[in-house]
Amino acid sequence: MEKSEDNDLFNYYMEIGAIELSGIDESGEIVFKVTDTAKDMAPELWKAHTDYVDDTLLELYSKDLISVEYDENLQATISLTEEAQRIIEDKGIMPLE
Repeated sequence: MEKSEDNDLFNYYMEIGAIELSGIDESGEIVFKVTDTAKDMAPELWKAHTDYVDDTLLELYSKDLISVEYDENLQATISLTEEAQRIIEDKGIMPLE
């Protein structure tokens, strides 16, 4: 895809609310996030986003950098090592606090 097509697609996602401004990181870079609106309005974006997050978490799990515990209702709780948290933040997955 060409840069102008990428820009057009990004602008479209912004217009429909599938992507929104999330904040600015420590280095001054603007951070955007994929919203729940993308599930219905931009399913291809939502799938790419969830695949990216899932792949990253599986990679970290396979390296023993995260652990998953389930409660009696099978609700998962994910615990991160400091290294896992750094990797997730570097990949832009963690929300700004």
